[in-house]
Amino acid sequence: MPPRLRLRSLAQLADLQLQRTAYTCGRCQYATAVATTPAPSDAQIHASIPSLSRYSPVQPPSHRNPAYRKSQLLRSYVSLLQTTPMIVFFQHTNLKAIEWVGIRRELRAALRKVDEQLARQGSPPEDLIADAIKIEVIKTNIFEPALRVAEYFKPGQVQLPPEPIGGLSGISSEKEDPSLTHALSEAAYKVASEHKGEHPLTPVLAGAVAILTFPSVSPVHLKTAFSILSPQPPTFPAPTRRAVPSYYEPPVQDGLKKLLLLGARINGDVFDMESTRWVGSIDGGIDGLRAQLVALLQGFGVALTSTLESASRNLWFTMDSRRNMLEGEQKPKEESKE
Repeated sequence: MPPRLRLRSLAQLADLQLQRTAYTCGRCQYATAVATTPAPSDAQIHASIPSLSRYSPVQPPSHRNPAYRKSQLLRSYVSLLQTTPMIVFFQHTNLKAIEWVGIRRELRAALRKVDEQLARQGSPPEDLIADAIKIEVIKTNIFEPALRVAEYFKPGQVQLPPEPIGGLSGISSEKEDPSLTHALSEAAYKVASEHKGEHPLTPVLAGAVAILTFPSVSPVHLKTAFSILSPQPPTFPAPTRRAVPSYYEPPVQDGLKKLLLLGARINGDVFDMESTRWVGSIDGGIDGLRAQLVALLQGFGVALTSTLESASRNLWFTMDSRRNMLEGEQKPKEESKE
């Protein structure tokens, strides 16, 4: 008959493990200490606890009241500046609604023709940006602070002070919480206030200003936009009356007379009027600029090679002329001896 095995319950095994502190071998009578896991420290306990947000992620505390339209407009301007690589600034003077409608219509039609031409040439879909190019009027008194926030406020580079032991009890106001780094936060407001009047575009943002936004840097589309909004032959000729008769309607022409090119912000750099027109005058767009750069580098290499070879070439000419001179002097002597 097989021997019977006595099985213990899980509760009895747990009590047995708690009571045992050492294991004694029956043969050698040596005691072996039971390995125990040390208790976690306070730092490990606090590190294992996930950090909980004190505020609603939808509406955190802000320096500016988010219920106001100006606050939401500031947020939209900051987002626009952070995501738009090319912005062109125009000054406008009392344009009427019908004039804006005509200008936007002609600009949209001209840009779509550029997209059709690029599509026939086999350009990728991401280069067809005509429908994403917009011209709109901005509030300069809100756009200028948004420009300083987008330019100088870097949330990832902000040094956060150590959090007080009592949580928010050590902070005078919940708006001053250093963990808040959105565009309307107290930290963004302080950084923008420190750089007040320092941005190069600050003098431009005075009076009535409109912006032309591009989702990518495209000299081809910029050239077409200048041909409509700010024509300047021969680089930016306006469309002919026979090709586009609607361009010469009185509302469109009256509105274009009130537009003045001020400058641009391209990839975070500020361009004046002439530099902006130079970007639009690049033949072939970005590919044309790369071709010009390659040609410039090749020409520089050829010039450098010729400069380095000129010294050795001059030395060789000098030595060769000296050799011919010595040979000419020796020939008369040999003839006289004969």
